[in-house]
Amino acid sequence: MEPSSAGGGSAAAGGGASRPPSFASQTNALLRKNLIFQKRNRKATIRLIIVPIYLCLLLSILQRVINNLLDKPKYKCGCKCVNVNGSVPCQNVCGIQYSTLDQAGSCPIPNPPEWPVLLQVPRPEYRAIQDSSKLFTGLPDGSCRKSQSCPASIPFTGTNESLSTSVMQNMFIDSPLTNLSDFTSISTLLLGTDVPGTSTGFIDPAFISGAPIYVLQSQCKPMDSVTVHTTIDAVNVQKEIKCVQGLPLWRNSSITINEETFKGYRKGKIGEGISEVAMAYDFQDSNEKRFNVLAIYNSTYQNISYIPMPFGLLRVSRSLNAVSNAYLQFLQGQGSGIKMLLEFSKEMPKQATRLTIDFSSLAGPLFFEWVVALLFPVMLTYLVYEKQQKLRTMMKMHGLGNGPYWIIYYAYFLTLSTVYLLLFVIFGSVIGLSFFKENDYSIQFVFLFSFINLQIVLSFLAAAFFSKVNTAQAIAYLYIFGSGLMAGSLIRNFIEGGKFPSHWITVLEIIPAFSLYRGLYELSQYAIRASETGNPGMRWSDLSDDSNGMRNVLIIIIVEWLVLLPVAYYFDHASAVGHRSSPISIVKRLLRKNPTWRKIAVNELADRPANDVHVEMEKLDIIEERKTVDQVLQQQYSGYAVICDDLKKLYHGKDGNPDKHAVRGLSLALRYGECLGILGPNGAGKSSFISMMIGFTKPTSGNAFVQDFSIHTDMDNIYNSMGVCPQNDMLWEMLTGREHLQFYGRLKSLNGSTLDLAVEESLRSVNLLLGGAADKQVRKYSGGMKRRLSVAISLIGHAKVVYMDEPSTGLDPASRKSLWSAVKQAKQDRAIILTTHSMEEAEALCDRLCIMVDGRLQCIGRPQELRARYGGYYVLTMTTSSVYEHEVENLVLKLSSNARKVYHLSGTQKYELSKQEVRIADVFMAVENFKKRVEVQAWGLADTTMEDVFVKVATGAQSSDQLS
Repeated sequence: MEPSSAGGGSAAAGGGASRPPSFASQTNALLRKNLIFQKRNRKATIRLIIVPIYLCLLLSILQRVINNLLDKPKYKCGCKCVNVNGSVPCQNVCGIQYSTLDQAGSCPIPNPPEWPVLLQVPRPEYRAIQDSSKLFTGLPDGSCRKSQSCPASIPFTGTNESLSTSVMQNMFIDSPLTNLSDFTSISTLLLGTDVPGTSTGFIDPAFISGAPIYVLQSQCKPMDSVTVHTTIDAVNVQKEIKCVQGLPLWRNSSITINEETFKGYRKGKIGEGISEVAMAYDFQDSNEKRFNVLAIYNSTYQNISYIPMPFGLLRVSRSLNAVSNAYLQFLQGQGSGIKMLLEFSKEMPKQATRLTIDFSSLAGPLFFEWVVALLFPVMLTYLVYEKQQKLRTMMKMHGLGNGPYWIIYYAYFLTLSTVYLLLFVIFGSVIGLSFFKENDYSIQFVFLFSFINLQIVLSFLAAAFFSKVNTAQAIAYLYIFGSGLMAGSLIRNFIEGGKFPSHWITVLEIIPAFSLYRGLYELSQYAIRASETGNPGMRWSDLSDDSNGMRNVLIIIIVEWLVLLPVAYYFDHASAVGHRSSPISIVKRLLRKNPTWRKIAVNELADRPANDVHVEMEKLDIIEERKTVDQVLQQQYSGYAVICDDLKKLYHGKDGNPDKHAVRGLSLALRYGECLGILGPNGAGKSSFISMMIGFTKPTSGNAFVQDFSIHTDMDNIYNSMGVCPQNDMLWEMLTGREHLQFYGRLKSLNGSTLDLAVEESLRSVNLLLGGAADKQVRKYSGGMKRRLSVAISLIGHAKVVYMDEPSTGLDPASRKSLWSAVKQAKQDRAIILTTHSMEEAEALCDRLCIMVDGRLQCIGRPQELRARYGGYYVLTMTTSSVYEHEVENLVLKLSSNARKVYHLSGTQKYELSKQEVRIADVFMAVENFKKRVEVQAWGLADTTMEDVFVKVATGAQSSDQLS
């Protein structure tokens, strides 16, 4: 038999493949189901949409609080009522001379103050001293730390050592500090401070802090200092000036200087390294006609968060001025008096400003990343929930393809995400957040729309690796919060630090959370600049700027989406029903040398070893079924609904446990219009067999054909005409029974009045129309109602093969009888395979029964045949007092010498009497005579039941397995 060519089957026999549902009918069914689910879940959706609105309101409130704080008099330009030119009354005059440092930032500065330019000098406890390595010579020992008299070391080098040394000797001028009295006199000296420069817009912080100002000289007397009084603009300044020895030290190369200056930063207190030097010079190829010097300064202060980067260069001007004057002295002679006097530094005039902090743009990248990424766990939870509850599997087994599933769910998630973010941006703009208002809306839309597409694909990809909702949720939330914090820390520092290579930043942005943060960071920076300068925010023309990372981010997101889309589709398809349960196992399967399953083709039948068929003389019915299967497999079109050919399933043991043979070489053939019942004790392999037939698991070996389609290669065609009532109910808690049947009916290509009629008939057949149960949500159903609904789902539509795994579990007797009637009516034109533990149900519904024990088929046939074959005896039960038990045993042996006692407890005995040895009339007569002599409390004679047959076959098979 060629499975691929057996598409139609025999219509005359009631078989043949049903017409598969069209793509439109599948998408229509799924879309309607999702719309109903969304309608029921609207409260959760509203709560989800409220999250970004709530965050926008929170940011707006915080922004207003900050604005109100900055509008207080403390931060406004200081004002005072003064008499101007003798005017009376006084006039209110505002300006920096009436302000504190907090107020100065908002004041106009029409005439910026002048202050001497200073050199950055290490603090006394951090100045370089000799370390234990003795690698850097000329440094003082650590004793100067106690008296705080350590010199400020200045290493230097150059091609011409004598010239370099001469220039450095002219660096310092020794002048008594008592000669210092005013602003002009101190500007002629080499001044320094240990206070880093800041962006005050008013005056160098060294003049308004308690720290001293240093003057660097070649020699200093102990405690050499002086206090100078001066006025800078309208500010009276009184500063202590201390003498610090400047110590030039020759080094052989710039490499040595680099090692020395890099040896340690502020490690003086713990004695590590040589600590800091004041400055360093490399005179390179300088000579009498050419002055070429490299000034080396401490840039560590650039990394302090409250100091903007340009102020790392604030002290360099004095360093260059000092070495230039020393070179002039070298050329002209020390007594020439020629020098370049750098008298003061002065900022440009400043207008009055209102202090503002755009908090939403400043904190926006991190918070807005969490808002956008919050959709990821929502979508992942939705997908994993359907996977955990086997709902995806149930839909696929009723004909839903991967294409419609992906299109509907992708469109559903895309619509939800788009509405979510549109409301976020619109509401943020309405309440005045500059992050949204200042930047071009089209850029925001393209960026966010691109990312939510990538995020949807990531949700599908991640869902393939999870089987539990709780695990998926926990990891998803950890991912979005953890990756957001990491992106906020790394990306911002790398960009603003300016030292991390830009191409490595681009590599980091391959991580979706990092690319999202980078895009939001760029938008926030343009919004901040817009609010500060009045210039427009980000526009499309700005993407051509090399410093703008938005263009690279958009390219990365779009390329990742295009690459991951087919990857996610493949893994999603691979983890669905009929495939390996986990994408990780795909790799294992590729690496495995000997696959654990093989496909049985027609030309392999002749080569099958003889020992593959277990022949036992007492199981002629199994042999006949095997022959039937072999004959049918030789035909091009079988006309059978189900054919199982030596089907086996082996579960490999783990952690040292032995392998488990769940199904051992099962072969059977099932016609249309026939119901086959599978009986067996727990663990016999019934559910494993059903799982293979419906595509839950792959057979280890062997094959099966459903409507002439192989379960190895054609499960998609099998699903089109298959109905399943699983052992565990697979239902949506928020949908009603009617909505379930409508959904699965549409998957079976039913529509319009045909669908309505089929749904009504299905509900009526399983008694779900009473009391409005059909229109109640499934979460309000009892266990029995859910079971009846699962049976109705399996029978709706044109399913030609139906699998029912213990369908009547949990039903009351009345519901069970009604369910049996529905199944009897449904089996007229379809094949049904049913597993059950109820012998009554098996006899009522099944045309043939088979009994499985330990994965092996023990017998197969009609119920009457099995009773006749395995139950050729009557069961005599008699209850007397314990005194007469021996009398009862003698009576039974007189009736049948081969009688077998099967039960004995407290005077009640049960015997099996061979039908060939006794007649019913003889038994009745013997018991009547016996009752005249002995008091018989109760007695009965019964024919063999299916329960007796089942117990006998099961116990016999288990006993033989133990002996073998």
